[in-house]
Amino acid sequence: MAEHGAHITTASAVDDQPSIFEVVAQDSLMTAVRPALQHVVKVLAESNPACYGFLWKWFDEIFTVLDLLLQQHYLSKTSASFSENFYGLKRIVMGDTHKLQRLASAGLPKKQLWKSVIFLVLLPYLKVKLEKLISSLREEDEYSIHPPTSRWKRFYRAFLAAYPFVNMAWEGWFLVQQLRYILGKAQHHSPLLSLAGVRLGRLTVQDIQALEHKPAEASMMQQPAGSVGEKIKSALKQAVGGAASCLSSGLSVGVFFLQFLEWWYSSGNQETIKSLTALPTPPPPVHLDYNSDSPLLPQMKTVCPLCRKNRVNDTVLATSGYVFCYRCVFNYVKSHRACPITGYPTQVQHLIKLYSPEN
Repeated sequence: MAEHGAHITTASAVDDQPSIFEVVAQDSLMTAVRPALQHVVKVLAESNPACYGFLWKWFDEIFTVLDLLLQQHYLSKTSASFSENFYGLKRIVMGDTHKLQRLASAGLPKKQLWKSVIFLVLLPYLKVKLEKLISSLREEDEYSIHPPTSRWKRFYRAFLAAYPFVNMAWEGWFLVQQLRYILGKAQHHSPLLSLAGVRLGRLTVQDIQALEHKPAEASMMQQPAGSVGEKIKSALKQAVGGAASCLSSGLSVGVFFLQFLEWWYSSGNQETIKSLTALPTPPPPVHLDYNSDSPLLPQMKTVCPLCRKNRVNDTVLATSGYVFCYRCVFNYVKSHRACPITGYPTQVQHLIKLYSPEN
């Protein structure tokens, strides 16, 4: 009996805090949803650009608006994001004792709610846009033949050089916080929860009962609105709530299908499929002065034959079919007007950029 009583008294304090596996699983849920939806939209846009092209063009903005509706609905109705509620978790305001904790059905206070919305919706959107900007600037920099002259070009080159270290520091911050959470030295597995003034906890029996009874109570307490303004406001609130409910229901049903799509179209799985279905590669053209054992040809297929380093901005020379770095082959063809490997006469306009399936 004494051991049983000790187990109960210690479990009440420990069971409230979810394990690292639960919090990492709920984090990865929304991370998996975005690329899967993006692939679905890409397929639709490629099949009918006239009807669905705008979905691909404005995918980030449309996804952010839908995510905003979804997360605001869950945070105000269940005190948790969609993924947190899916795994039976809730957000608890920092400073609330075990006895004074709000029920999950009461929703988060406005201050913590909008902080949570910013970190759940706005911050990922800005991060995606920043990564796309970095990618475009890096591609522009790699295609640039002339050295930087203006201050702006020097600034964004310095920015491109510093971004990997800033990103590493950002990811390292999250990793350290997760390690502290595993060791029991922190209440948050993510620093963003600390900035939002909340922590994660498991749903209690009272929370589950309150969430189950809340829809019935809400329908019983509805009263007819008086003025036209109140009717419009009530209709808009019901429309937004209905859209969020439909979206959440659809995601709850399709989340496993979306994760399957994300796995199916992952780069590793695609490489396996290609290796099973790909046709044999035709032999490359060989000039009279060269052969397949020429010292110009590197052993590794990812190495540029000119600079002997891993290729950057893969570019194929259409007259011979060999692939080089863009800068290397551009300068060579411009000077010699011939292919470096085969010696075939060629021009700069015969350079073609190669795109990977991910691009």
